[in-house]
Amino acid sequence: MPKISERGRMIPSSPIRKLTKFAEIAAQKGIYIYHLNIGQPDIHTPKELWDAVKNIDLDVLAYSPSSGYEDLRIKYAAYFSERRDLKNFHADDILITTGASEALLFTMLALFDDGDEIIAMEPLYANYVGYSLSSGIQMKPITTRFEDGFALPSIDDFEKTITSRTKAILICNPSNPTGYIYSDAELERLKEIALKHDLFIISDEVYREFNYTGQPHKSMMTFKELENHVVLVDSISKRFSACGARIGMVASKNQKVLETILKFAQQRLSPPTIEQIGAKALFDVDDTYFEEVSREYQQRRNALVDGLNQIEGVKCHKPNGAFYCMVQLPVKDTEHFCQWMLEDFEYEGATVMMAPGSGFYATPGLGKNEVRMAYVLGVENLKKAVITLEQGLKTYRERY
Repeated sequence: MPKISERGRMIPSSPIRKLTKFAEIAAQKGIYIYHLNIGQPDIHTPKELWDAVKNIDLDVLAYSPSSGYEDLRIKYAAYFSERRDLKNFHADDILITTGASEALLFTMLALFDDGDEIIAMEPLYANYVGYSLSSGIQMKPITTRFEDGFALPSIDDFEKTITSRTKAILICNPSNPTGYIYSDAELERLKEIALKHDLFIISDEVYREFNYTGQPHKSMMTFKELENHVVLVDSISKRFSACGARIGMVASKNQKVLETILKFAQQRLSPPTIEQIGAKALFDVDDTYFEEVSREYQQRRNALVDGLNQIEGVKCHKPNGAFYCMVQLPVKDTEHFCQWMLEDFEYEGATVMMAPGSGFYATPGLGKNEVRMAYVLGVENLKKAVITLEQGLKTYRERY
């Protein structure tokens, strides 16, 4: 039998989706599942998108430009420069991609050669590891500590990790999976490291609207000194609760970087046409939409985190951003526990689906007692999920 590639063998399964088959079997048994495993919001997608799609008047569903429609890039640029913290942002600084996933993958392909190294803080978005392996890159993780609230490590930790093959630092701000938001001082520290070692910074800012600190989100692109160093990745998926539209973008003031990414974009021809038309209308959504959504997520965060911390042996920080939290559970192997919850446990006809924490670490052996939870359900369902989890932990610990 022909063999698959070594690259294909090495890429890990998604910790977010790998237990799906067990969830499907549980659902077939009539068990209700509280899905805290995946960042799929239940917040309504703005009506502007649906109206734009319904009113499409085309005779031919044609390719769009490989860089995306110019009018969408103009809307994106205006959103950042006029309504957010990124001034002098222009359409020519942007390429539209098929989700932030494609933006990240194309960026890595454009910036790295085989064997080059990228630094990322762990716990990290699980797919970063897969993108790196797909691109022939060596992931060099720096571990952040639960005890420190997942704060940025010291400069010494970076200096010990940087080698002659290091090309970039990858950050997610606000963080998926921890919900951590970097302080101005931490961003300054990253700037100093990038300038000293002449590194790119890939800044994943998909969750920028989910910021509960009371202070504006600050982007790495606000540093004038880093214009040629920063590549910004963004998406409409979470901001507008439009995950299925698959519209993202990559931006940089470094035109050589964008020209190179465009070569990969040309190979896949174009981002989706209909979704770009819908996405363009989203940038006309009033800021009150984000304010309402932010209040809702803060209520959900409080309900979940406060409830979790009342369970014996469970620990969880209250995140300042995004809609995730990393949770320590009083079990030795959360992968086994999460599967058991789906296969063998129910409480009042329901169970809870979570993402095992080890999948969010690039260092083997870490995160074995952690899970990532997404507070994407309403408050009442989150409270019920916490009760179900508490009962599950009690039963599990009696058996194992």
